[in-house]
Amino acid sequence: MAVPTSKNELELAIRKNYAKLRQDVAGISVDQAKLKNMQGHSKGTFITLNDQIAYLVGWGQLVLKWIDRTDRGVAVDFPETGYKWNQLGLLALKFYGDYENEDFYTLLELLDKTVERILAVISQKSNKELYEESWYEKWTLGRMIQFNTSSPYINTRGRVRRWKKSGYTEI
Repeated sequence: MAVPTSKNELELAIRKNYAKLRQDVAGISVDQAKLKNMQGHSKGTFITLNDQIAYLVGWGQLVLKWIDRTDRGVAVDFPETGYKWNQLGLLALKFYGDYENEDFYTLLELLDKTVERILAVISQKSNKELYEESWYEKWTLGRMIQFNTSSPYINTRGRVRRWKKSGYTEI
């Protein structure tokens, strides 16, 4: 699917890619999701499927925080307070830690709710707000949302599919 360039395309990309991701993780057990044998976000590291889902929840919640703060006229620390763009590996570790006590099914519920909230926010924005104005540096709001939702859903699907093909035991 091409990079979204409109509100409708963004909504479609999120819905489509998320639905496919949910299909790919259907049937995975809580115990399988705890196996630390999925390729990590940093070279040579391994994570659990729980970590991967926590990563998606974390970025989704961060997007919602950015939008909320911007809408209220409050300054935003991009990407997150205490983190720089060159520290995304550390930010991923933070997300893993934020949700380390949640089981796989709870994480999926949290992700479902996060995706629903993001779609609700998008529905309240105009195409102009999403794609015709710079929102963060050179990026539009729609592009920032896409970078942290539909694109990572595609990436996660690839990770999950490779992991499942390996028999959940090795990459």
